[in-house]
Amino acid sequence: MSGKARLTAISLLSTIGFFGIFSTTISKSPVLPLFVKSMGGSADIVGLIAAISPLAGILFSFPVGLVADRLGKKRLLVAASAVFVAAPALYLFVGNPFWLIPIRFFHGIGTAILGPVASAIILAEYRDSKGEKLGIYSSATLVGRSLAPLVGGALISLFASMQGGWNYRIVYAAAFLLSLPVLVLSILMPADPGRAGGGAPADSGVKRLSLRDFGASLGAFLTNRRLLGTALVEMATYFAYGGLETYLPLFLQGKGVPSYEIGLVFSVQILAIALSKPLFGRLSDRMDRRAQVLVGILVLGASFAAIPLASGIFGATAIGIVFGLGLSFSTVATSTYVSDVAAEENLGASLGALSSIMDIGHSSGPLLIGVVIQASTMTAGFLTGFAVCLACAAFFAASVFGEAARKRTGAR
Repeated sequence: MSGKARLTAISLLSTIGFFGIFSTTISKSPVLPLFVKSMGGSADIVGLIAAISPLAGILFSFPVGLVADRLGKKRLLVAASAVFVAAPALYLFVGNPFWLIPIRFFHGIGTAILGPVASAIILAEYRDSKGEKLGIYSSATLVGRSLAPLVGGALISLFASMQGGWNYRIVYAAAFLLSLPVLVLSILMPADPGRAGGGAPADSGVKRLSLRDFGASLGAFLTNRRLLGTALVEMATYFAYGGLETYLPLFLQGKGVPSYEIGLVFSVQILAIALSKPLFGRLSDRMDRRAQVLVGILVLGASFAAIPLASGIFGATAIGIVFGLGLSFSTVATSTYVSDVAAEENLGASLGALSSIMDIGHSSGPLLIGVVIQASTMTAGFLTGFAVCLACAAFFAASVFGEAARKRTGAR
């Protein structure tokens, strides 16, 4: 691609990411539990429905990445945009909370496709500045994720006088309208480089896919210690992040911190992540990405363990910022390091596997930390998250820094 086309690609992807994540976030926060309650759903039904969307990421991110390597990334991007447009329209016709289970799963498929495919396009197009460009894309999605709950809450309040839960349906109508740019811009994305030229025809690749292909590709990822170590760091990162989202509000509430101040902690943290990712991404293009990943996960884990030391809003905000900077420093380098290690023809599959394992951590973190808190103390729960980060960091360090030694001794 020319320099102008390359600029267009990152601009289009960042805009797609912003509207796509804005649309899916406004569909769940804060409207989803309120919508379920308005239809007579209980708290356990709310929890079940909320867990469905991450499940789609766990199940679909890896196969989507593999299909993208064969079918073409633009086609998968258009498919994801079709899900983003169709899903919000389905919420409008729901009258029973149980119908939200398949709809949330369907909506989650769009997110499961978008993340690995957008990353794969950026890594393929911007080889010399991939860290910086991934940081820009990630910041765009974070802005969408930050603004969506504010807009959703404002719409619910503005139309609160409407009967029959229509104020909630207004939010889903807005999600539908705001998803339309995703479809339009995905169609305008340049075609995959090389697919019209010397590469294999796009259609022929998908016909050769079989269960054996999926198994072989997943096996290649899991048996590559460097790729697996990176994925485990990503899993530990979001294991802790899921725990932070769930239990920091409860911890601060127990300290007597008002709800609006608790919300401010998370807003400042997201702002720190969004502002730092492009900078840290540019840094990853110039330094050893292995060191960056390792430092980031250790800073994140240590700040997670330090949460019980916070006595009020200022301490919690400072810890939240450090946690966010550690997350930003590490995660902006994980995908780029995977692209350094993975074979080019398996890049999409590797990014998909990375995303699936990340979602496992994000889903299991609140559950397992909650079990520890219930059985022991809040402090023990936060120390559990730190222990997971430390163990995964140790495995990553042994895998990536021990590679040269293994090659010298001829060991695998």
